[in-house]
Amino acid sequence: MIEPRDIDLNLLVVFHEVFHARQISSAAKRLHLTQSAVSNALARLRRALGDELFVRTSLGMQPTPLAEHLAEPIAAALAGVTQALNRQAPFSPAVSERRFTIAMTDVGEVYFMPVLIEKCSALAPGIQIASVRAGTIDLKEEMEAGRVDLAIGAFDNISSALYQRRLFRQPYVSMFRAGHALEQGTLTLPRFLAAQHLFVASLESPYDRINQMLEKAGVRAASKFRVPHFTAVPYIVSSTDLVVTVPQKLAERAAAPFKLNYLRPPLRLPSLQTNIFWHRRFNQDEGNQWLRGLMVEIFAE
Repeated sequence: MIEPRDIDLNLLVVFHEVFHARQISSAAKRLHLTQSAVSNALARLRRALGDELFVRTSLGMQPTPLAEHLAEPIAAALAGVTQALNRQAPFSPAVSERRFTIAMTDVGEVYFMPVLIEKCSALAPGIQIASVRAGTIDLKEEMEAGRVDLAIGAFDNISSALYQRRLFRQPYVSMFRAGHALEQGTLTLPRFLAAQHLFVASLESPYDRINQMLEKAGVRAASKFRVPHFTAVPYIVSSTDLVVTVPQKLAERAAAPFKLNYLRPPLRLPSLQTNIFWHRRFNQDEGNQWLRGLMVEIFAE
């Protein structure tokens, strides 16, 4: 049986970075080491464990089955050590220089980030806030390891290891430029379908389900134009006669600067519930508590 005293625990830090980077060069850069130092550390760990751990392929350094098995418990152990080492001083947002990472969708970045940045600049000028696209990462793994502090969105199939709190519910609305023909009279389904639509072909949940409902109603058939995400939507509809169906919070944020209007569509679409998520391992972390408390203070309804 291999005991912790039998292995240089720094080798596990190298393993952790190589597992996520899949490249020696990227792992070396994150660790502030040379590539040869990382390669030598991997060689030592391979000898200690009697396994290749990573095999060089055209797709990068791919983990062996043993490496896949070790990855999650090693990440959890390193996160626990990090948390223990950083509990010596109480968290004070006014003087802290801590970096927080929040996972959200592109809609979330448009709605949350401007207000959050303004609030943090006033209350915690040394705090750093970074966002990552939620759909491109494994939320449970990244939050368990402490690389992502919070996740905000309408995410389904969330791990039981994540705690959550509701921020708000919102309907979907149809957005268009000021002066559009849909402003006049009652917005009936025939008028709605007769308009030219911009279709946001997002695969992220729950937008994929909303898209299915729009398609069933005939919106996709009425659409010649589509984009894969919401970020460009205000720019497009502000200068065309296209209509797009989006979460209301996005429409509220985009309406004034892009001279847009919006109405409830003549379809029965479910409302969108946005929650804030955090990993239970960091439930008592003072910095995490402060950030999620700030999000609730600013955005919860």
